[in-house]
Amino acid sequence: MDSKTRTPNTASSRLEIEPGYQSGFANEFATEALPGALPEGRNSPQRAAYGLYAEQLSGTAFTAPRGHNRRSWLYRIRPAAVHKPFTQLPSDRLVANFADVPPTPPNQLRWDALPMPTEPTDFIDGWVTMAGNGAAEAMNGCAIHVYAANRSMENRFFYSADGELLIVPQEGRLHIATEMGVLDVAPFEIAVIPRGVRFAVSLTDGAARGYICENFGALLRLPDLGPIGSNGLANPRDFLTPHAAYEDREGDFELVAKMNGNLWRAEIGHSPLDVVAWHGNYAPYKYDLRRFNTIGSISFDHPDPSIFLVLQSQSDTPGVDTIDFVIFPPRWLAAEDTFRPPWFHRNVASEFMGLVHGVYDAKAEGFVPGGASLHNCMSGHGPDADTFEKASHGDTSIPKKVGDTMAFMFETRTLIKPTRFALETAQLQAHYYECWQGLNKHFNPEQR
Repeated sequence: MDSKTRTPNTASSRLEIEPGYQSGFANEFATEALPGALPEGRNSPQRAAYGLYAEQLSGTAFTAPRGHNRRSWLYRIRPAAVHKPFTQLPSDRLVANFADVPPTPPNQLRWDALPMPTEPTDFIDGWVTMAGNGAAEAMNGCAIHVYAANRSMENRFFYSADGELLIVPQEGRLHIATEMGVLDVAPFEIAVIPRGVRFAVSLTDGAARGYICENFGALLRLPDLGPIGSNGLANPRDFLTPHAAYEDREGDFELVAKMNGNLWRAEIGHSPLDVVAWHGNYAPYKYDLRRFNTIGSISFDHPDPSIFLVLQSQSDTPGVDTIDFVIFPPRWLAAEDTFRPPWFHRNVASEFMGLVHGVYDAKAEGFVPGGASLHNCMSGHGPDADTFEKASHGDTSIPKKVGDTMAFMFETRTLIKPTRFALETAQLQAHYYECWQGLNKHFNPEQR
């Protein structure tokens, strides 16, 4: 238990707070910012210490099996119910029901990076939905957003009732102050904010850009390792959850909620980040992608990209996930007499890719940091012509280091539908298909 007393946060000091972390994935944590704030042996005492209110935050059904049940008890200065009524905020950049988007073309699609805004834009106003599937109201599927921002959230707080947020920064550090503590997240790291958790984002470097996968379905979890054994991929101890830290501030604030793709605002007279202590296993966390223990072939061929799986959202079908979060980090390629880049393929699953840093080893040009690509169900894709030629004639007796890169993929079992914005934006690369047009005919029936 964290018994260290922490000074109440203020708007001017929020960026100066040194976050502390607890290690482990979905552990049963207990943390307090004031000694004795957590009740002992019970969750809801008649009178909580320091005049706090006890409040339970549930991320799964009450009757979910113990191994899947996620909930936390919060001990806060005011209950979350204390705010004025919500009124709708106009927003045409967010989508949560993908039955309402234009028809999905079978084309391979690729986008340049979203430009940084020219007007003051905070983390929430900087969102735009690129693609997704399912519907938030049915708690099934996901929305894939990109963000670009140049202003910290000032006296403004946010939560999503639609799904948990998997945030992948590409440029600029994020200081995420949540109800349950503070996360400092930089490029090459990810953060996951559970559904319903309130937070505010400050921009440490003045501007930021990245990706968000909003998961409407089952909570993200670590995959089973199967034949890999007891170690490998993302290690549970490398996931970090914050210690309790709270703000005791009063003033004229705005609470923004996202529900069914719409934004709503309510006046609130205090900071909602006022949780003095909490315990449970439903909480924000971060992870450094550079700690991923990559698995690969040391003989010939190479396994499926499932060996790069960091987190998954399981479906009701065993072995089939609703969402896979996969990364392609620096690694050694040692397979001999093997075409080492990803092969040409068509999948029953759909793939939305992003690039945090460097160059992706299957695309020599055009796929830029901050950009994205979408290869939907059964759309053929693979290395571009230049990459194919180099990989076909390289010396595979020599191991090769794929270095200075970090790409990722949101893969889903259902069609990923691009939004109208994604299909009409100037960032859409109209000539993406040309990267395969240089794949020449090499067929010769008289030569093996």
